[in-house]
Amino acid sequence: MVQFLSKPTTTFTPKPTPFATFVFIIILCILGFYTLHYPHSSVPTSNSRNASRFQHIFLLSASNYTISSYLRILTQHPHLAGTKPASDTTNYVLNHFKDLGLETRVVNYKTLLSYPVYASLSAHFSDGSFVDFPLTELSGSEQVGQDVVPPYHAYSPSGSAHAKVVFVNYGREEDYRTLGMFGVNVSGCIVIARKGDVLSRGAVVQGAAANGALAVLLYTEGDKFRKGFERGTVMRGIGDPLSPGWAGVEEGESLELEDSEVLKRFPKIPSMPLSIETAETILDLLGGARVPQEWTDTLRSRVMGVGPSPAALNFTYQGEKKVATIQNVLAIIKGMEEPDRYVLMGNHRDAWTYGAVDPNSGTAALLDIARRYALLLRFGWNPRRTIILCSWDAEEFGMIGSTEWVEQNLVNLGSKVVAYLNVDCAVQGSGFFAGATPQLDNILFEVTKKLWAIQKRGQLFWDGGTSLYIRVLLAPQLLSHQFQVKDPDSEGATLYEKWAATAGNSNIQRLSGVNSDFAPFVHHAGIPSVDMYYGRDFPVYHTAFDSYKWMIEHGDPLFQRHVAVAGVWGLLALHLADDPIIPFNYHSYVDQLQGYASILSNLFNGTISMHPLTMSIQELASAAKEADDELKKLRFDEAAGDFVELKRRALNDRLMLVEKGFLDADGLPGRQWFKHLVYGPSADYESKLVFFPGIADSIYQSTRMNQREGRAAIQHEIWRVARAIQRAAYALRGELT
Repeated sequence: MVQFLSKPTTTFTPKPTPFATFVFIIILCILGFYTLHYPHSSVPTSNSRNASRFQHIFLLSASNYTISSYLRILTQHPHLAGTKPASDTTNYVLNHFKDLGLETRVVNYKTLLSYPVYASLSAHFSDGSFVDFPLTELSGSEQVGQDVVPPYHAYSPSGSAHAKVVFVNYGREEDYRTLGMFGVNVSGCIVIARKGDVLSRGAVVQGAAANGALAVLLYTEGDKFRKGFERGTVMRGIGDPLSPGWAGVEEGESLELEDSEVLKRFPKIPSMPLSIETAETILDLLGGARVPQEWTDTLRSRVMGVGPSPAALNFTYQGEKKVATIQNVLAIIKGMEEPDRYVLMGNHRDAWTYGAVDPNSGTAALLDIARRYALLLRFGWNPRRTIILCSWDAEEFGMIGSTEWVEQNLVNLGSKVVAYLNVDCAVQGSGFFAGATPQLDNILFEVTKKLWAIQKRGQLFWDGGTSLYIRVLLAPQLLSHQFQVKDPDSEGATLYEKWAATAGNSNIQRLSGVNSDFAPFVHHAGIPSVDMYYGRDFPVYHTAFDSYKWMIEHGDPLFQRHVAVAGVWGLLALHLADDPIIPFNYHSYVDQLQGYASILSNLFNGTISMHPLTMSIQELASAAKEADDELKKLRFDEAAGDFVELKRRALNDRLMLVEKGFLDADGLPGRQWFKHLVYGPSADYESKLVFFPGIADSIYQSTRMNQREGRAAIQHEIWRVARAIQRAAYALRGELT
C-alpha cells in the first residue's frame, strides 16, 4: 500500500463531556419511560402506529455532538484510498458498527489506483530568467499537512512539455472554435483552462489532446482559499479499469495495464491542477488576442489575452499506477418479515485529503444513523426489510468501490434491492438539495414535510465549550404529536418550505451524472435511487483546506445541517424498510417522461416520428393507474393474513422491478456498461439533454452523417427507448403479453 504519512497516526474514540453524558442519560430515561408506558409487542409488526413510534425515537435520539465527534475523528489525518491512513479509517468505521452490535463485513477488491511521484512547473523568459511555481498548498508561511498527497490528477500519464501557453476558457469544442476564429492554434502548446460545470476533468484533457495540445493545466475560479489545488481523477468511465464489467476480486480475472481496453480509459497527455493564485500568475503572462466578450461575461480570473504567451512553460509530471487493496464496509440490519429485500444506504469514506465535507460529513451522518438504529433495535424494533449501511472505498478515483460491489452482486441487486439512498457531501453549505429517480419523488417530499422534531415543548441544552445542542423531550406523551422539522438556515420555516420555495417546480434533480456512488446503481443495475445534500458547492473542494476547522468555521458550526440531512436520510430508509407497501409512485415517472417527450417533439419539429415514444408512455401511464388502484385496495385491508401478505409481496416485487425495464442489454452505443436508456451520461459532453442518453448521442452523431442516415439513427434510438418504457409497463403489470 502507498503511504504519505510522515508520522504514525492513532485512532481515537470520542470522550463525551460530563454534560453530554448527563444529557444522554436523560434521553435514555425518557425513552425508557416511553417504552414502559407504550409497550411494544415482542413480535415486531408492520403496524403503522408501531412504526411511527420508532420514527419518533429515531428523531429524539439525534445529537449534533455525536456527529461532530465522528467527523473530528474521521478528519484527523488524510485518508486517500489504498494508503495506510485509509486502512485506519476503515477500521474506525468497522469497529463503530461492531461496537453497536451490528452484523458487519468487509469486502476487499484489488483495483488499479494512481499516485503522484514528482511534478514541477516553471516559466522561462527570453532573457534567460525563469520562475518556479510552488505546487503545494500553503497557509501563511507554513505548508499545510506534510501528510497530504501532493496536488495531481489521478491516472494522468507521466510526461513533460516545454511550450508556450494558451488560455482555452472551459476547454469546450466551442471554445476551440472561437480561438480558431482569432487565428489561435493550440497545437504544440500547453493549455490552461478553468473548470466549469459542463465538462469533466477527463473531458477537458481529452479535448485538448484532440486539438494537438501537449499538456493541460486546470484551475477552479474563486475568491477564497486561493492557494488550494483541486485534485481529481481524469479517467474515463467508472469502476476498476482492469476489470471492466466484472468485480476485481482476489484471484479473479484482471486485464494487463497495456491492454487496449485499459489504455482507452486514460488520457494521452499529462495534466495538473493549479491553484487560482498560480493560475492567475500564468494568465498574467499571456498576450495575443483579447479574451472574447462571451468569455469575459463569466470570467472571474485576471486574464486579458488568450495567448500564445511570449514566455514558455516547462511542465513535468511523473506518476505511478499500482494495484492496491480497497475495502468496502457493510453493516447489516436483518429484516424480520422480508429479509431478502434490501434498502441500501451508502456513502464513500475515502478522501483526497482530510475530507471534512467530501465525503466525511456524509460518513459522520451515516455513523450517527447506525447509532440511532442500534438504539431502536434495543427498544424492540426490527425492520420489515433488511437495511444495509454501505461505506464505500475509492470513490474519488471513479466510484470504484461501489461499482465493483454492484458488478459482483448484480443479479441479487437487480431482483432484491428496493432502493439505494446515497449521501456523499452531506453538508457543503446552505440549502437542501436532492436528486432521485422519479418514483421516489413523493416519499421524498413526504419525509421532508412530515418529519418529527422537538420544538417548543422541548428544552435546548448548551455546552458552550463544545458547541453542543441536544433537544430533550419533557413529557413522553408528547411523542404522539406530529411536528415539522425546522430548516437550519431559516428562522420560522420548515425544511420542505424552504426547499420548495428555493427550487420552485424543479426541487428534485435527476441522476444522469456520474459524480457519486449512485451511478452504478442507476446506470448499470437499474435500482431506484436518491442522492441528497446541503449546499451545492464549497470553496475548499478536493483541497487540503477541506478540514474539520473549515467545517466548524464555515460549513456547519453547530452541525444543525448534519442533523437535518441525517434525519431525512434515516427516515426515508425507515419508510422504505417498514412500509408494508413500498412507497413508489409511478405517476411521477410518467409525468417526467411526458415532459421529456414534449421537449424532443419541439426539437424535432415533425422531422422524426415520436409516435413509438408517446404510445409507450401512455402504456406506462395505464399500468401506473392500475397499480395505484390495486395499492389503494390493499391499504384498506388491514387484516394481517397470508393471502394479503402474498398480494402485497407480489405488488412490491412489481414496483421494485419497473426500473430494470429501462435497462437495455446492449447498453449505450460505444459505452455498453451504461445500460439505462432514460438516465445516464451522454457521450456529447455539451448536450443540453439530461435524459434519454442514447437519443442525445444519436443527435450528436447525426451531425456527421447524411440527412437520411442521421434521421434513421435517431429514430432507432427512439424505438429503443420506447421498448424500454414498454418493458417497464409490463413489469408494473406483472403479466405476460
